Amino acid sequence: MEQQNLTSTVTEFVLLGLTQSPEIQRCLFIIFFIVYLTTWVGNVTIIITVITEQQLHTPMYFLLANLAFLDVSDSSVTAPKLLLGLLYQHRAISFNECILQMFFFHFFAGAAIFVFVLMAVDRYVAIYKPLRYLNIMNQGVCVGLVAGAWMGGLAHSIVQIALVLQLPFCGPNILDNFYCDVPQVIKLACTDTYLVELLMVSNSGMLVIVMFIILLISYTIILVKIRKHVTDGKRKALSTCGTQITVVCLQFIPSTFIYARPFRKFPMDKLASVFFTLITPMMNAMIYTLKNAEMKKAIRKLMRRILFSERKL
Repeated sequence: MEQQNLTSTVTEFVLLGLTQSPEIQRCLFIIFFIVYLTTWVGNVTIIITVITEQQLHTPMYFLLANLAFLDVSDSSVTAPKLLLGLLYQHRAISFNECILQMFFFHFFAGAAIFVFVLMAVDRYVAIYKPLRYLNIMNQGVCVGLVAGAWMGGLAHSIVQIALVLQLPFCGPNILDNFYCDVPQVIKLACTDTYLVELLMVSNSGMLVIVMFIILLISYTIILVKIRKHVTDGKRKALSTCGTQITVVCLQFIPSTFIYARPFRKFPMDKLASVFFTLITPMMNAMIYTLKNAEMKKAIRKLMRRILFSERKL
């Protein structure tokens, strides 16, 4: 694929992908296809289980189902293009498709960040106000909070795309990545992008850092409360919070590395992007299903019901 003429308006970008070696590409295709399939199976299983099992109709699992939906959606924004590039060597992406990919990627990822905060709030209320927990976190409140999280993700994405669209693209069109993302795309603009980069970092970087700090402080307060005051169900409460802290770290550490610094190229950028876009959504589903006894029990119950209904047919 030839690079666009330096005087023309860019109509497509060329993604360099992860490697140029055909042998490594075939191996990566198998690995990432398994990862993507596992992401779908795990997160869809969580969603269906939460919807169908009455004992999981609680605020915590309502938020978990929303996170699972956002994980599989965010992964689906980048993974199919990566898999096609590894399989067929077709790595061109039109300008409009690139913009849409960035929009939905930041939309779902931004909403997920706010859902993480809601999950911490849910645990805080459950630990500090156990008798009023269900009254405070009622259905109307949960739906409103999740709608707010989605609106927050939408606002974040609109700001990102608005800053990109004001830039002129008339020169190089080679993206050294496997998907379109803001840090790489703005570097291709044929104008000075210093101010835009600062605005991007202040939007994405500050959002990630501030939310990560808030979550770490929140879970520290919750763990101190559990250790000092909670007697009944302490082990379950610690396990739940430990699971959520693990997932938060998996989500925020790679994204902090990518977005909370000036947009300079580092050797670890692609690895961090792979972890953030492909591995984390899969790990989230695995952690919540393997470490949560209540979820595992509900999934086994759902599987038995499905198998029993098939035998009856």
